[in-house]
Amino acid sequence: MEEGVRLAPYTTLRLGGNARAFVIAETEERLVELVSEADRRGEPVLILGGGSNLVLSDAGFDGLVVKVGTRGIVTYGGLVTAAAGEDWDPLVERCVAEGLSGVECLSGIPGLVGSTPIQNVGAYGQDVSQTIVAVRVFDRRRREILDLEAAECGFAYRDSAFKGALDRFVVLSVTYNLENDELSQPLAYAELAKSLGVAPGERVPLAQARARVLELRRGKGMVLDPADPDTVSAGSFFTNPILGRAQADELEKLAPGYPRWPAGDDAVKVPAAWLIENAGFHKGYAKGPVRVSTKHTLALTNPTGEATAEELLELAREVRDGVKAKFGVTLVNEPVMIGVSL
Repeated sequence: MEEGVRLAPYTTLRLGGNARAFVIAETEERLVELVSEADRRGEPVLILGGGSNLVLSDAGFDGLVVKVGTRGIVTYGGLVTAAAGEDWDPLVERCVAEGLSGVECLSGIPGLVGSTPIQNVGAYGQDVSQTIVAVRVFDRRRREILDLEAAECGFAYRDSAFKGALDRFVVLSVTYNLENDELSQPLAYAELAKSLGVAPGERVPLAQARARVLELRRGKGMVLDPADPDTVSAGSFFTNPILGRAQADELEKLAPGYPRWPAGDDAVKVPAAWLIENAGFHKGYAKGPVRVSTKHTLALTNPTGEATAEELLELAREVRDGVKAKFGVTLVNEPVMIGVSL
């Protein structure tokens, strides 16, 4: 266990002050032990995964930061159980290579397996709730390990029962139920299908789907690359807002023909990137050392790695408030905020 460890290098935004105490847990037993002991002492705990969906305070974290370093993947037929500390994209790559279909469109997403159910990670028409069958967690309130079925996880758009209870549940492993099939799941995302030369709903070889998703993500600065300053980000900074009928009708008056797609119960989902760009925040829009990505308006970046969290949040607030003033829609941050708020 170390003291005063700077946390910025452990996040993809390169933001965050020092941890009062820092330790890497390399086994499930050690992870549970560390969290349990800290809880008994009344010490604040931050569970740190890949740091790809996190905005940390410049003041750091006045408590124990436990970096998840657990490893292990077990496959049985189409069931794949991975430890929380496994890197997500290498797991996707392995599944594609082994002919397991269901996560191929989630290629290139940074972070660890343990974060995927918390955020209900999704992209290009897939999200993990479509394949997760069980999540193994340590319940800090009950002080026991639980194996939760998917129905108990409260999955919703970029949300779950875990996201609002980060101080209660520690994800230990996740089990996915994939199909033994060399073809992708039916392509639900029009942009992806078009780029592959097929109609939405059609299927393509797994490797082909993965390669094209990676290509599309790189074009948007959404695949981590030390040579690309646009990837010093937390990916999509805002979720796509879901509007009820009344709010959707009001937006139609302000922006006739705005892009949208059905979201159930007369609701529609609106691309946050479109709202941001049409509110005047173009690609590359800068505020001091931070800027909107030069490739995609949904990402806010720290291109030199020298900004502060507060500087990034000032830009985020300006974007949020600008969209609200122009369209009457309030954007909600996707990254988890620790010690800060939007």
